[in-house]
Amino acid sequence: MNPKRFGLRHAAGMFLSLSLFCGIASGQSTLVADLPDAPNLTHPLEGSSSSFDSVSADDGVPQQSDQHQPNSQENHKLRVEAAAEGEGQQTKRILFVFPNFRAVSADVHLPPQTVRDKFLTASQDSFDYSSILIPATIAGYNQLRKNTPEFHQGAAGYARYFWHSAVDQTSENYFVEFIVPTITHEDTRYYTLGHGGFLKRTGYSLSRAFITRSEAGPDTFNISEIVGAGAAAGVSNLYYPRSQRTAGNTIGQWGQNVGIDAATFMAHEFWPDINRALFHGKD
Repeated sequence: MNPKRFGLRHAAGMFLSLSLFCGIASGQSTLVADLPDAPNLTHPLEGSSSSFDSVSADDGVPQQSDQHQPNSQENHKLRVEAAAEGEGQQTKRILFVFPNFRAVSADVHLPPQTVRDKFLTASQDSFDYSSILIPATIAGYNQLRKNTPEFHQGAAGYARYFWHSAVDQTSENYFVEFIVPTITHEDTRYYTLGHGGFLKRTGYSLSRAFITRSEAGPDTFNISEIVGAGAAAGVSNLYYPRSQRTAGNTIGQWGQNVGIDAATFMAHEFWPDINRALFHGKD
């Protein structure tokens, strides 16, 4: 049976190449050393090293108790120094081309996503000018391998491979980033860890394919990714030739969808390091 798209071994190859490049960039930065976790500003009374005890009537700024003041000042100093160095700070694009709209800078806490937010991020990832790059690459690879003989070769054949790959990507984006998370009330943004060693951060980023945040804040199983990617793979059977509508091809497409998203999360995590190493943190 010929798979109609990338196989899992090719997704593994993408992981290996990305891991090597990220490891080199991460090794040049100060992020390799562990830093104390920043206070949780969203839930100050849950697991935070500096709880907020009262609010000033004059300016509404939370006042910290004297008991926790030293630790708070130390953490604040570390965060200021990290921000000054651009540590964990995300930009709108990776390498000034690839969309990075869902990535949240390290130690930043945002309000819950609205349904509109989810729709907009799915649309940005699907119709941004750079969104043609991944489908174009996959189309060329599939044509080279002749994975779908019915598409034939030449320019016309490539066009068929390309539009199928583009529809695959768009369908997966809307299922994973909009439709399923709207139902399950999950947050589809990638929250950068930004500190710790290379292996720790790699494990964290890849795990986001299976773990995400709920709109309420706590971590939860990433139903949006797993179910959404599977739903998109199932829908693809509607527009591929009959010979390609097999269980094996559908499962292969499902794995490809999750693998590409996991590699994307890893790129989100290490992009601030790469940006600092190559471009000195330029936006």
